[in-house]
Amino acid sequence: MRASYRRWCSTICGRCQVSGCPSFLDLPARTVKPRMCGVTHVLDKGLTVAGTEAFLDQAGQLADIVKIGWGIGYVDPTLAQRVRRYTEHGCGVSLGGTLLEICALQNRVRELREWALRSGISHVEVSNGLRALTVDRKRALIRELSADFVVLAETGAKDDTYPSTPDEWAEEMAGDLDAGARWLVAEGRESGTVGIYDRDHGIRSEVITAILRRVPVERVIFEAPEKNQQAWFIRKLGVGANLGNIAPADALSLETLRLGLRADTVPFDTTVEASA
Repeated sequence: MRASYRRWCSTICGRCQVSGCPSFLDLPARTVKPRMCGVTHVLDKGLTVAGTEAFLDQAGQLADIVKIGWGIGYVDPTLAQRVRRYTEHGCGVSLGGTLLEICALQNRVRELREWALRSGISHVEVSNGLRALTVDRKRALIRELSADFVVLAETGAKDDTYPSTPDEWAEEMAGDLDAGARWLVAEGRESGTVGIYDRDHGIRSEVITAILRRVPVERVIFEAPEKNQQAWFIRKLGVGANLGNIAPADALSLETLRLGLRADTVPFDTTVEASA
C-alpha cells in the first residue's frame, strides 16, 4: 500500500471493533463510552419510543449525548421512558437550550430543574440563541445548573449576527468554560447555515481558528449537521473531533467518515495499492 497510508495506520489505527461488525481492517482507533473525545452529539427531534429503540439498536454505541431538541421534551409524554432507554445505552440526555431560555425569561428555572431531574435528564444546554439573556445571566445559569447537570454552554445565535467577531466567539466560550461548563457548543443550528457557517453552508474558518486558539479543542462540540461540514472537521481535527446536531439517521454515516470508510476522509489522495 502507499507509504502515507501505511504511516497513518501505524500511528493512529487499531482494529476497530463494534459489536456484531467485522474487525479485519486497520482503521483509526476509537475510544469507548464514556468518550472524552470523538463525541457524537445527536439531535432528537421527537422520535417515537419505537424510533428511539430502533436508533439505539443500530447506532446506540456511537451516540454519546442526545439532545431532545428545542422544547420537545416539554410536550413529549414519553420523555421519561425514552430518557431511560438512552441512559441504559450510555447516552447522556440533554434538554434543548431554547427551553431553558424561555424558562429563564419566565423565572421558571427552578421548576425546570426539578422536572428534568425527575425525568432522568443528565445534561442541560445553556444558550442565548434568542439574544434575551445578558452575559452575566448566562454565566449565572451555568454555575447554578452545573451543580446538578452536565452543562453544555452554546455560543451563537439563531441568526448570523452574534457574536459579531471571531474573537468575541472565542471570548464568550472561554468565559463559559470558566463558569463551569463541561462542554462548549459552537452554534450551527439544524440547518448548518448560521453561527460557524455561512448562509451557503460553508465553514467560517476564521471563527474556528479563533476558537481553537482560545479554548481546548477537546472541550468543544462543533454543530455539524451536514456531511461536508462533518468531513471538514474530521480532516482538520481528526477522528477525535466532537461533532453535534447529528441526525439519528446519520450516526452510522458519520462513523464511516471518522473511520476513513468514505471517500471524503480516506487518508490518501488516490486508490490504495494492494501490498505485494
